[in-house]
Amino acid sequence: MQKLTSLGDQLYLFDLMEQHQPGRSSAYLYLGQKKALIETGSSLSHQTILDALREADISPNELDYIIVTHIHLDHAGGAGHLARLAPHASVVAHPRAERHLMDPTRLMAGAKAVYGDALDELFGEMVAIPPEQLLIQGEGDQIDLGDRVWTFYDTPGHAKHHFSIHDERRKAIFSGDALGIRYVPAFTGYDFEFVMPSTSPSDFDPNAVEKTVHKLRALHPKTVFHTHFGPSPAEEAFSGTERGVERLAHMARALYYEGVSWEEYMLALTGLYAGMLSGEGHTSLDIEKIGIDLELNAKGLLHWASQQHAQ
Repeated sequence: MQKLTSLGDQLYLFDLMEQHQPGRSSAYLYLGQKKALIETGSSLSHQTILDALREADISPNELDYIIVTHIHLDHAGGAGHLARLAPHASVVAHPRAERHLMDPTRLMAGAKAVYGDALDELFGEMVAIPPEQLLIQGEGDQIDLGDRVWTFYDTPGHAKHHFSIHDERRKAIFSGDALGIRYVPAFTGYDFEFVMPSTSPSDFDPNAVEKTVHKLRALHPKTVFHTHFGPSPAEEAFSGTERGVERLAHMARALYYEGVSWEEYMLALTGLYAGMLSGEGHTSLDIEKIGIDLELNAKGLLHWASQQHAQ
């Protein structure tokens, strides 16, 4: 079964099949003078990555860079497993990610608090990466791939340990989750695609999202490559993220009261999604097809609203 989809200019996309769901999470493989993989998914996507590399006719040991946009388990949970097979590759990460990649104990404990007993089934085990294999990239840092340069930008809002990557030659941004999730038919079953922000706990910050959009829009990209899932026209990603964050933050503030449950937030969020999509002409949708995102986004919005209330 073919896994790689060519995006032109030596860039390929493949589906990580996170949680055995197509259209959920994508990785990007660049096969220029130097070879780079953006995102590893969880440890459960390990074999999918190896199959994609085999289709590209390269071994893990030929990778120069393994890049994770942030350290949520569906983006970086498998980085340590792949790094063991690619000892010559630099694992590129945000400064706030460094200590967690060297010792994922605290990160896994935090994930356990969110996912409970389902953690192992959803994401598997994360293993440590040797410090000498890590390459930490801050605001404006660059890596030279031989025929192009990628520049890293600190892009919080979804997570404090998040960067995005600018390919000026291609006029593109690899955005991780910083510019929302592109929901595609392979995942939702709908006959259309749309972009909505990801507000999962515990770092969601609408003001930071707004600043991130402003920063990345100023780079004048034509395309945004989401991890979830695939490419968007850049302005579609920017505007979908902005509109969504404004509506979600307003809802989160208005709904909050002492003792409110995340289940109440999820119910309100389901109605909000249905209303927004209905306003664009999409009616009679099963919003629950968005899956675990509804629960995670509800929990993230509740966490943010409770912090605002405490101030």
